[in-house]
Amino acid sequence: MKNSNKLKKIVRDKYADIATESSNCCCGNKNKQLDYSVFNESYADKEGYFKDADMNLGCGLPTEYSNIKKGDAVLDLGSGAGNDCFVTRSIVGENGKVTGLDFTDEMLQKAIINNQKTGYTNINFIKGDIENIPLDSNTFDVVISNCVLNLVPDKEKAFSEIKRVLKPNAHFCVSDIVLEGELLKEIRDVAEMYAGCVSGALQTEKYLSVIESAGFNNIKVKKKKQINVPDDQLLEYISKDELQKYKDTGAGIYSITVIGIKR
Repeated sequence: MKNSNKLKKIVRDKYADIATESSNCCCGNKNKQLDYSVFNESYADKEGYFKDADMNLGCGLPTEYSNIKKGDAVLDLGSGAGNDCFVTRSIVGENGKVTGLDFTDEMLQKAIINNQKTGYTNINFIKGDIENIPLDSNTFDVVISNCVLNLVPDKEKAFSEIKRVLKPNAHFCVSDIVLEGELLKEIRDVAEMYAGCVSGALQTEKYLSVIESAGFNNIKVKKKKQINVPDDQLLEYISKDELQKYKDTGAGIYSITVIGIKR
């Protein structure tokens, strides 16, 4: 529990920095940062896109595969400045409901300000921990998340909570970071890379097994792509020899977008 709280503090502090500095880097310090934009996919051409809410922090487009319908109640976990929520609002329409949950005060404030600019009345941003979602059971038609669940220390609890808040036979769609092969210990040991969505990631098979164990059926990976972090960024953390050793292992970092139905 102590280690879990430490990791949460790292993530919370770093995302607070991003919110206040408008940075697209989510790990490292002011002199040494990993550019998170290498993970990002563009939302610029999506209906409902609101530029002020796009902080280049995603690793996929969960709304593209989430089968959200007009009138749906949708929960976005780790909603940040509200990017996915505003795109989702364009799909659910005036009769739907969008809830964004985040545990960083600075991000929540940014999202609330952004929502005030849009004038939407059916988007609500609340503070909460994904491992203990402060919302009623059997409430949502769809739960989405974009490159956040891998930052959660207890992923089993996170997916258990997702199942709890979903209505019967409802579904989730999340984009996240997973691994193929083992990352070097030197990379995993850089605590600040945890907030860069690397050292908090699970192996793909383990990630999918966590979802199945939580009680989901029809689990499908809708999209998978390899993330190529530039050498010059990795060399801020490891030596040239360690970088070559990492490449020789054949290990890789991937973004996946996965769906599952509550059983």
